[in-house]
Order: sequence, then C-alpha cells, then structure tokens
Amino acid sequence: MLLRPVPVIPQARAAKLTFQFDNYDVAGFTDVAASFGQDRYGYVVTPNADHMIRLHEDVSFRALYAAASYILLDSRFLAHVLRITKGLHLPVCTGSDLTAKLLSDVISPDDPLVLIGGSNEQARKLGERYGLRNLAHFNPPMGFIRDPEAVETCLRFIETHSPFRFCLLAVGAPQQEAVAQLLKTRGIARGLVLCIGASINFLTGDERRAPLWMQRSGMEWSYRLMQAPRRMAKRYLVRGPRVFALLHKAEIVLRKVTTPVPQALPTPNLQTLPAVLAAQPARLRLVVAASNQPALPVASASEPTPVLAQRTHAEHGHRNVSASI
Repeated sequence: MLLRPVPVIPQARAAKLTFQFDNYDVAGFTDVAASFGQDRYGYVVTPNADHMIRLHEDVSFRALYAAASYILLDSRFLAHVLRITKGLHLPVCTGSDLTAKLLSDVISPDDPLVLIGGSNEQARKLGERYGLRNLAHFNPPMGFIRDPEAVETCLRFIETHSPFRFCLLAVGAPQQEAVAQLLKTRGIARGLVLCIGASINFLTGDERRAPLWMQRSGMEWSYRLMQAPRRMAKRYLVRGPRVFALLHKAEIVLRKVTTPVPQALPTPNLQTLPAVLAAQPARLRLVVAASNQPALPVASASEPTPVLAQRTHAEHGHRNVSASI
C-alpha cells in the first residue's frame, strides 16, 4: 500500500457550530454496548471540553467524529456549564466510568477483547484484575500515527483479532479516533470500538482518579491539574477557557435514542484509505496516493446524524491524557 504525504489546506473556523450528543448515561449505554454484538462495526467517541475545542478548530477531527456511531458526553463539567448557561440537562457517560462498568458487569473472562495502547504491564494488570483470558494487546510506538507502516501494523493487528466484543483504543486523541475511523473505512473489523484515552491508567491503578464528590461536582479537572501541574496547566488554564466562548455561540443538540439496524459493512477498498491526521508541524496528512475520493466519509443514513465540529492538529504522540473534565 503506497502512502504519501499531501499538504493540508488550513480550514477556517466555523462561525457557529452544532454539537450533537447521544441521549445515554452510563447505565443506558452499558445496555447498548452489551447487546452490540460481533457481526457489525461501530465506534464510540466521548467528547470532553478539550475535544470540543479541537472540534471547533479543525475540520479533520470533525470528520472523525462525524463517522462515529455513538457520541457520549464525557464531561460533567460541561454538563454543569450547559445546564447553567443554556438550561440543558444532558446525560453524562464518561469513558472511564463506561469502561469500568463494562469490565466489571458485562465482559466475560473468555470474551475476545483488543487493547491498543498502554504498556505490557498495564495489559497484564488489566487481565489479572478482571480475569480476562482472551485479551490481545498491542502498544504502537510513540508518534505512530505519522508513520504509514506503523499505522498499517496497528490496523492489521486489530483486524487479525476480529471479530472482538470490544476493542479499547487507549492512544489518546486524536490518534485513537483516527484509528477507529480507518478501521471503519477498511471494512474488515467487527465489534464495538471504544476510544478510552486515559481510562487504562485509572483501571490499572497507575493514576489516581479524583474523589467521587469532585467527579460529581464537575471538578475532576482541578484534581488532575493538581496531580500533574506541568503536564495539565496549558490544557486547563490556557487552552481550556476557550470552551466558554465556544459554548456561548454553539447549538447543542441531544440526539434521540434509536435502535441501530445491523447492516453488513462494505467490501474493503484499500484504494480509498482516508487521511489519518496532520502528520508534521508543516501540517501534512497521510493518504493513499491513488485515491481521488474525499478524505473522510460522513456517517451513512443508517447511523446517527453527524456532528458539526472541528479540532486542532496538535500532536500528542499517544500518551493517555484524554479524560473527562
């Protein structure tokens, strides 16, 4: 497969955006995930405040979200802000809570699972803690999303272990969303993919999560800032406040809960592999040299309505830094 870098034309920020969320809390979506099955493919994204800023700033991230099967609000902080400023009452389903719930209440020891990201030690801890006997783990190298061969290796690992009940992508945003969308485009993998960010760190005990009262009050971000001030200061104190102006202009839509109709995925067409992400500071993307198709498809008619939003091209390697704020 021949891949070449193609310059990306910077996109103007949208004057007004519409953000859409699915109407699920943790309990509600746990039931959906439990019954999803292994005969179709779908992926879950969990936007927090940082993601919403990314969605505003970059069309590429918007396309990754538009192709997602489910969009679950990951941030109680955002839920509180939207309740106060817009009178909206949105259900929250954080990726960390959802993953923990699935592991403790839904996943059986012999269920086929795939974990992308996290160390070998973390995979071992996860397997031992939840008694997982069929866990396939692969940790791509730092910055793998810029390397076509590394991306292909990661995709093939997941596809080789398909069908799976769940595939947990713990390589951070926007890498994990790009991998999930590429899997959809290739049409080989079967099962439900969850973009879980830093959840693996909490599940293995490598990072302490905020006390429950801080989580419920929407102050989990402040706990993470105190735990790692150098790493989190820019995100929460410099970049984060932008979300207030963004939400003031944005339209928030709560999508109705519907029962998806299982459909066979299209035959894989590796000649139309879409863009992965901005690859270098010079803002490059990886695309198939022979492809003349749009970089990223929108969701099909059988899937929920796409989100209108955008993201930045900031490269985070794949450190597990995404978590609810």
